[in-house]
Amino acid sequence: MLSTAVQAEPLDIERIFASPSLDGNAPRALKVSPDGERVTFLKGKQTDYERLDLWEYHIDSGETRLLFDSNDLQSGEEVLSDEEKARRERMRLSGSGIVSYQWSADGKALLFPLGGDVYYHKLGEKGAKQLLDTDVFETDIKLSPKGNYISFIRDQNLFVKHIESGKETAITKEGGGNIKFGMAEFVAQEEMGRMTGYWWSPDESFIAFTKVDESPVDVISRSEIYADDIKTIDQKYPKAGTNNVLVELAIQNINNGARRWVDLGEDKDIYLARGKWMPNSETFTYQWQTRDQQTLELRAYNVPTEKQSVLLSETSNTWVNLHNDLYFLSDSDQFIWASERDGFKHLYLYENNGKLVRQLTQGDWVVDNIEAVDAKNNRIYFAGRKDTPLESHAYSVSLNGGDISRITNEGAYHSVSFSKDASIFIDRFSTINSPAQVSLNDASGKRITWLEENKVEEGHPLHAYMDSWTKPEFGDITTKDGATLKYRIYKPENLEKKHPVIVYLYGGPHAQVVTNSWAGNRGLLMQHWVDKGYVVFTLDNRGSNYRGKAFEDPIYKKMGFVEVDDQVAGVEFLRTLPYVDAKRIGVHGHSYGGYMTLMTMFKAGDYFQAGVSGAPVTDWRLYDTHYTERYMGNPKTDDDAYTASSVFPYAKDLKGDLLIYHGMADDNVLFTHSTMLYKHLQDLAIPFETMDYPGKKHSIRGKQTGIHLYKTITNFFDRNLTPEQ
Repeated sequence: MLSTAVQAEPLDIERIFASPSLDGNAPRALKVSPDGERVTFLKGKQTDYERLDLWEYHIDSGETRLLFDSNDLQSGEEVLSDEEKARRERMRLSGSGIVSYQWSADGKALLFPLGGDVYYHKLGEKGAKQLLDTDVFETDIKLSPKGNYISFIRDQNLFVKHIESGKETAITKEGGGNIKFGMAEFVAQEEMGRMTGYWWSPDESFIAFTKVDESPVDVISRSEIYADDIKTIDQKYPKAGTNNVLVELAIQNINNGARRWVDLGEDKDIYLARGKWMPNSETFTYQWQTRDQQTLELRAYNVPTEKQSVLLSETSNTWVNLHNDLYFLSDSDQFIWASERDGFKHLYLYENNGKLVRQLTQGDWVVDNIEAVDAKNNRIYFAGRKDTPLESHAYSVSLNGGDISRITNEGAYHSVSFSKDASIFIDRFSTINSPAQVSLNDASGKRITWLEENKVEEGHPLHAYMDSWTKPEFGDITTKDGATLKYRIYKPENLEKKHPVIVYLYGGPHAQVVTNSWAGNRGLLMQHWVDKGYVVFTLDNRGSNYRGKAFEDPIYKKMGFVEVDDQVAGVEFLRTLPYVDAKRIGVHGHSYGGYMTLMTMFKAGDYFQAGVSGAPVTDWRLYDTHYTERYMGNPKTDDDAYTASSVFPYAKDLKGDLLIYHGMADDNVLFTHSTMLYKHLQDLAIPFETMDYPGKKHSIRGKQTGIHLYKTITNFFDRNLTPEQ
């Protein structure tokens, strides 16, 4: 801790959730307008930080102004449809009011949904025009590429509406029941990151869309338990090893209504992972994935000829990761593609016929994603981990190949958003010790202006706590079999005595916990713990992200094995530290981290004396197809692997104190996961504690609920690990 002559103000749990947020009322969804003249963003109200409004910063004048107050357009309680609630949960969208918006391609208009309807604002005109005003809740509302139409889903059908004339056209009419048009199915939204089921051609002449038939999918009956009500929900949920939806792909002419169905092949048990048009509006590409996810094909369908081809194919002995890094160059017949074929995610340049031109990036590091392409100067901008896996940076490289240039400053974690012409970008960056700051930079990385300096100085909500702030240390450990693992550790002030430890973990794929980035309320909770006398430790085990495919692959058909071994290696490292009490080590995580908490407590009870498991998976047979089968195979053929990776064979070996909490309306990791374990432990006559949250989903949101949850976790560790002040 930093020393000071002044008594440091304690950072307790109520203050963590205080308003204004200790993170700062930071702008969200920052975008540079397509004309490069302004930056738009969403920001909460001074009186209600979760009710979002639309703002703009004009670059030339330096003026920031409120564009639209959500209360002026729609006041009162916002009532969302069940479909929209689920969609926002899967998109991790929080708040109310204006939660998303879209620019027209020419930068002359804005579109934003609000309360199930949609509003349209044309620059230079006053106010926003309400384009939809119905009793039905429309979702997935888009502005067409040239800005002439809006499109949306209503009652499981796809519609378009001409903005100027107001004419509305139903592209499909047969939707309803098990049939959904233009909609992404559950696993596409939750596990593939595909939130839509339709795609406009750039010239607005065609729409490609999916037809989803849910009739093969099993119905599960689950309870959503609220404080004063219990709802029984019949949900189409494809558990591992069971039937998925049947998906078809159509392309329809907007002008004459002619529809063509794309031949996806004889095997119907496949995934349609992505869709995207080439700039010529004649060729629609889609990513076709086998059920076992070991083959991914980029296919191209030519509308005039009705012929299709496979442009490229990715294969793996484990699984092929999906990505969003397909970029068609508008001024040439080429595209950029990301692949892990050399063990690390890198970028490749292809001809539109599928011929490889060259590899653009390479090395023992990963590209995060493509950010922009400067066609004029023949450069591509991307986010990646070339300097360190702990920080994401923006880089550029010529499309001709060659040296890679980093354009963001080292020592921070950056998230960037470029203008359409790649001449300027928004840089949102933070460190583990400083909350997010937002600047506008030119393409070289030079700052043009601050958009949100958010400097921790006098008057900032965090300033009062800086004298007692603990800066964590980062380091590496090497496992017995030679793997290098990254860790982060917070040390209490007095290292002359032994302290208990809280190990915070996640441990699952497509995630990373140990980064040099602001950790939000959870990071503030760690500061609270270290103030109380805990050592706080986090380690990214094998299976986690941004270290290359070989670092991920060991979990294949063996979840809960190498991850536990690596976390044990972390505890063995902790035991070498003179200020650590090896007999007082606790573990906590949520979701996959909840699963990991159970597995470490059950399989490595000599290392962990207390655990708090949040919303855990307990048996992978209960989880969905796309996620689970990717890593575990199909339970029809790999049943023994599923048994070995469930928590139940090991529960009998629980030695320490265990608390399990779960949202009682969770539609992702179903509450059944926990109730089955409750019954199993009760049948074994093994005591444990529970805390369940009525009406809460997987994220367990809400200010007061968050305070309660953080207090519950902390009090549990205080009782069972007894930190000494």
